[in-house]
Amino acid sequence: MDNMSYAVTVLSGGMDSTVLAHLSKGLNEKVDLVSVDYGQRHRTELEFAARTADKLGCRHDVVSLPIGEALSSALTDTDVDVPHGHYAEDNMAVTVVPNRNAILISVAYGIAVARGATTVQVGVHAGDHFVYPDCRPAFVDQLGVALKTGNEGFGQVELVAPFVHQSKTDICRLGDVLGVDWTDTWSCYEGGAVHCGRCGTCVERREAFRDAGVEDPTEYADPDYAFEVLARGSGS
Repeated sequence: MDNMSYAVTVLSGGMDSTVLAHLSKGLNEKVDLVSVDYGQRHRTELEFAARTADKLGCRHDVVSLPIGEALSSALTDTDVDVPHGHYAEDNMAVTVVPNRNAILISVAYGIAVARGATTVQVGVHAGDHFVYPDCRPAFVDQLGVALKTGNEGFGQVELVAPFVHQSKTDICRLGDVLGVDWTDTWSCYEGGAVHCGRCGTCVERREAFRDAGVEDPTEYADPDYAFEVLARGSGS
């Protein structure tokens, strides 16, 4: 029993973490899913995380961490407009939530140590490297070392980011192979009734499905905007 592979997987409800949850379920003997309500304006994503947890039959904890008001970002402050366009555009900097991944991963890591898990799994990927410094390999590597050091003697939990060198297109292809139901995922930062189709993460979502050759079942308020942006070559 001591050698059991036991993963605590961070699940936002988006494409990347949902694919990771399915992957984790297939590779580990036990998987717990952890989501965090940090005051994000698109907290509807948590409902989609719950769907995935239910389908996979995994324990799902939603940790309430109301820090959003203290961390000024378009993702937490409704007075700041969510920018439209491709992630490679300069205006996307306002979507950075300072130190978010360090905070969220630390919460999951603490849970993993307390429960005797062997790994913490996070879905950061290469497509996020441009705008989000806390999705880059150096951050993941150094945070993993720091968390191990901070919990020395209480468990050796590995921080694992299997997609950190992969694109969202790669993740989309993998999700298709794993049979992920894409209607159980939420990407949009606007947090409306349907995906807006215009924010950076909606554009990235459209691009991933297109480039992966996978059918996109998502309903978008503006279904053509992403392709117009991509045709202009904004992300090149």
